[in-house]
Amino acid sequence: MEQFLQVGVISSTHGIRGEVKVFPTTDDPNRFKKLKKVILETKKEKLSLEVQGVKFFKQFVIVKFKEIDNINDIEQYKGCSLFVSREDAVALEEDEYFIADLIGMEVYTNENPEELFGTLKDVIETGANEVYLVESKTHGEVLIPAIRQCILSVDVKAQKMQVHLLNGLLDQ
Repeated sequence: MEQFLQVGVISSTHGIRGEVKVFPTTDDPNRFKKLKKVILETKKEKLSLEVQGVKFFKQFVIVKFKEIDNINDIEQYKGCSLFVSREDAVALEEDEYFIADLIGMEVYTNENPEELFGTLKDVIETGANEVYLVESKTHGEVLIPAIRQCILSVDVKAQKMQVHLLNGLLDQ
């Protein structure tokens, strides 16, 4: 399991007082309002930064960090990712999962529960529901909608998922 979860990517600076525009990679950007600290990952190190203020602008979140009051101090971090520790992440509802916990999960079908069907490679957000991209040795890339009819069980600790393949999901 990942220790840190990505919440956004710094896309640019905002103004001259050290604020940044962050493209949120979380499904609920309002979570930024509750953030007290984030981990900024650079190519060389991980920096712990305290969040001083948050506001919203179009699809971006404008974030102000304590101790950074100048555009020159923050400009070097454009393109860097922001993470939160698992302890600081929001609590999940039942049947909600962090994408980082799903990637790499072994996928089995209810038709053949002992034989590995494939590995979950990506989660695609479509608006209506998420879709899991599973790489199968037999069937290639298979798209499985993340709906109750298809996703029968998820065991994050064991890194296993059991699915039901609806008619039409596999190429004939």
